Amino acid sequence: MIPVCPVDDLPDGEAVRVETEPPIAVFHSDGELFALDDTCTHQDASLSEGWIEDCRVECPLHAASFDLRTGEPSCLPARRPVRTHRVAVIDGVIHVEPPAEQEGVA
Repeated sequence: MIPVCPVDDLPDGEAVRVETEPPIAVFHSDGELFALDDTCTHQDASLSEGWIEDCRVECPLHAASFDLRTGEPSCLPARRPVRTHRVAVIDGVIHVEPPAEQEGVA
């Protein structure tokens, strides 16, 4: 698990980018934490710079929207989902599980 930031440092309705390979965005929406790959599947834009509302993030480039729970696109122009990542709060610090750990490769 990769430490991101103290949970108190990520206000509801905000996101933070984690410099992993590939980058991960952690979102705080409606009191819950979610993590997605940070790159829109339509075109290379950072989802952490998008708009968060109703458990969705809207890409800042062409307004593709993704469900924070599943990574599924909810409108065009995106057609492919973004990968989700496990999030945990450990001792008040947000952590994300990078792709290699999710696939069993340490």
